[in-house]
Formats: sequence, structure tokens, C-alpha cells
Amino acid sequence: MPEVNREYKDRLFKFIFGNPEHKAWTLSLYNALSGSDYDDPDDIQFTTIDDVVYISMKNDISFLIADEMNFYEQQSTYNPNMPMRFFLYAGMVYAKYTETSDSYSRYSSRLQFAPAPRCVCFYDGAADAPEKEILSLSDAFIGSSDIEVKVTMLNINYGKNKALLEACQPLGEYSWFVDTVRIHYRETNNIDAAVDTTLSEMRDGMLIKSFILKNKAEVKSMYLTEYDEARAFAEQRRDGWEDGRAQGIKEGMRDGLKTGISETNERVASDMLKSNLPLGLIEKISRLPETAIRDIAAKLGVAVIEK
Repeated sequence: MPEVNREYKDRLFKFIFGNPEHKAWTLSLYNALSGSDYDDPDDIQFTTIDDVVYISMKNDISFLIADEMNFYEQQSTYNPNMPMRFFLYAGMVYAKYTETSDSYSRYSSRLQFAPAPRCVCFYDGAADAPEKEILSLSDAFIGSSDIEVKVTMLNINYGKNKALLEACQPLGEYSWFVDTVRIHYRETNNIDAAVDTTLSEMRDGMLIKSFILKNKAEVKSMYLTEYDEARAFAEQRRDGWEDGRAQGIKEGMRDGLKTGISETNERVASDMLKSNLPLGLIEKISRLPETAIRDIAAKLGVAVIEK
């Protein structure tokens, strides 16, 4: 299995929009989403939890502005479980807010008002997804629930949600950058070279250009870590498949195993295709022929990264 640095590393989205040095970009994103026209970046008060890890991921971005507590998360894989993560993150942020805010008294006999939460997940993965989708925490509960969390998931891949990407220039540039890296990676199967080529193609008028170039080494490290994690995940899926196969043989379930292996192989290939892994690696781990993998890719609407 590829070795991956298990210490959390920020993703590019958080590096750009969760950076206190560039609150103006965060404010631009907030204005584009809410239709507001705030013009003072200092109106942004970051509340991001930086010292708590949940499922190897930290809270991406949270900030207070006016009477709203905003939670922004970025995902490169489709994840219907984001409402649970937002629920946990929000609990930590509001716990800290109620402990430290001068305007909130936990023990008051009067109703205490708190900023309204706004939860947005920005999706930029390779697999197809709707431009906008509402994910509800109640869908995950067995039976009825007294608790609800709704997350708006927005597809910010280049060419999607054009009005939003045009309203927030840094977000549009981020979307272009991610898309261009993905294109060059498909051509070279080398993430380091793909990032270098994309950096060389950035236009002079891009707001994020100087920031990205200044932090070139760190940006490349983020991408390398993310792609290594995708490979490690694929290897883990392969190991689980091998364990299941061995157990099935041990129990003598040969007839049922034949179908089970086929279904499992297809799921493994699907996950690897969505993670932009190369065809050769998918063939090796899923043990499916090239034609079958290409058929799966066509059904998913994703490109096949050649050997």
C-alpha cells in the first residue's frame, strides 16, 4: 500500500478561502452565495476548528459574519454523509461560541439568541453530480428524528454553476485550476508535472496567481497528498476484497462467490475511476479486463486515465 502522511494537510480550497491573510476572497465567496454586498473583509471572523480531527479530516472553514455562522466544506468525492459531519463540526463551534461570547449566557432564564448556521458543501470531484442538491441529516436516521441538519451541496466544477463562479472571481479561478490540473494529469499520469503545467498556464489577471506561485511547493504537496490518499484508499478496498474472497472460499461458497467477486470488482473499479486513478492500476487491483473498465467509465460519465 502506498505510504501516506497521516498528519492532516489542508486542501487547496481551504488554503485559498480559509486563509486569514485573504479574508477578501472569503467575503467575495460569501457575497456570491448570499447575494449580499459586504465590503469590509474584517467583517469575517473565522471560527474554524483547527485542533480537532474527525475521520482524518478537519473542519474546513467556518466563520461568523453579522448574524450568521457559516460552515464551508470542500469534497472531491461525492459524500452523502456530509450532514453528519456538519452536525459534529457545528456542535464544536457553537460550544466554543457559547463559552466565549459576551452576548450569550448559558444559564439565563431568557431566550438567548445565536447566529443562524449556514451549511454549504462545495463539490469538485470527477464523478458527475447535480449543480445543486440538498442533503438532510434526517435521511441517515433509522426512524423519525428530532434533529435536522440541511447541507446545500454545490457543484463547482468548471462549467457548472456559472453564475456563482462568475460572481466570485477567486472561486472561478480555483475551479479552473482544479479542472486544468485534472486534464494534465490524465495526459501525463504525473501529478507533479500536471501542477507545474497548470501553474505555467495561469493568466496574469488571476487574483490567486501570485498567492499560488508564492506557495507553489505547499500547493504541490497538497495535491500529492490527496492523490496518494486516493491510491491508498483503492489499496484498502483491494485488501478488503481479498479478505472477503478468502473467507468465501474457506466457507465453500464457490457458486455465490463467483457473482459476489464480479459485483465487488465493479464497485472497486468504479471507486478508482472516480478517484482519477490510471487504467493500469485499476486493471491490477480490480482484476477486470480493460473493456469492462471502459464500459463502467462510460456509464459513470468519467474519463479513463490511460496507462
